[in-house]
Amino acid sequence: MTTPAWLSTTETPYLLIDKNKYLKNIRRLYTRTEALGSKVRPHLKTLRSVEAAHYLLPERHDPATVSTLAEAEAFAKEGYTNLLYAVGIAPHKLPRIAALMQKGTDIHILLDSREQAEAVVSFGQQHAVAFSVFIEVDCDGHRGGVPPESDALLELARMLEDGGATLTGLLAHAGESYNCRTDEAIRVAAQAECDAIRRAGLRVREQGHRCPVLSVGATPTAHFADNLSGITEVRAGVFTTFDLVMKNVGICEMHDIAMSVVATVIGHNRDKGWVFIDAGWMALSRDRGTAHQVTDYGYGQVCNLEGQPLNGLKVDITNQEHGIVVLTADYRHDDFPVGSRIRILPNHACATAAMHRQYEVLGDDGEEREVWSRIVGW
Repeated sequence: MTTPAWLSTTETPYLLIDKNKYLKNIRRLYTRTEALGSKVRPHLKTLRSVEAAHYLLPERHDPATVSTLAEAEAFAKEGYTNLLYAVGIAPHKLPRIAALMQKGTDIHILLDSREQAEAVVSFGQQHAVAFSVFIEVDCDGHRGGVPPESDALLELARMLEDGGATLTGLLAHAGESYNCRTDEAIRVAAQAECDAIRRAGLRVREQGHRCPVLSVGATPTAHFADNLSGITEVRAGVFTTFDLVMKNVGICEMHDIAMSVVATVIGHNRDKGWVFIDAGWMALSRDRGTAHQVTDYGYGQVCNLEGQPLNGLKVDITNQEHGIVVLTADYRHDDFPVGSRIRILPNHACATAAMHRQYEVLGDDGEEREVWSRIVGW
């Protein structure tokens, strides 16, 4: 297949999405999850794009996850009605949640502390709002949440429902799975995540709370869980594009990564063996997520314009608007003439996407150009 001319004429640096890979990655997780009797509640935080969400949410009432209220408001404006704001609620954000509810959006909030629950109940009673709430359950000590065996879990459930809120569900996030290095370790993490949320759900329901939704999710465990019995939904985000961190964890192959940054060669330092490009950390991000993994890809894996990885080449150094590729013995400066273009696969897709206000999209036919916009802010 020939390379579309617009890849060489669009102003660089720009973020490129390979739509065929994007769609294939979606089908992979959705097919697997549905075969296990559950449903994907995709996390929209990676691309934060209405156009991208159309392929994740065929129906406007399909469940989705967001990480900012700016996303929630933008997707609600487009008619999406089932949104989980999966960041612990701050009391001052409750008026924005209430405003979305008043417009007909079924938006759910997340908490894991008595202070948050008190704020939710107080605001709800003062303003006649019955918030839909998820309690976060700690399944692996990664970040937040209450342990499934804790008295705090039952106390939060009681406070919420006695105070007029609705306990819609429990949520777990196996964030430690990103540190796994073998398939078996990921399977163990996935099992632990599901077991923790099932134990928590049983305890809450035994206390008389309906709590209809049990929600788990992290991209590694979503791809390795083999028993989703009793699990209502699976959340994952970066699975749509993948990245080098996920490649190192073992969730995808290099050829599955659907995101890259296209950059132009702008100069050489022949004494040092350097090639300069016009993509620095403002285009690639400062994320060095592969630094402590099995393969360190610097600030990103270098590919040719057709997307084929150039073995051993990475962006080694970044300044704000300059990137530096240190050539290995297999390459010469003449292989990268000034004005030529390369693609760079990202360490962390979410961080790289955040550096761009729009994405150039290589269409289904490998030729057509689409443009997807990004929702910015919080």
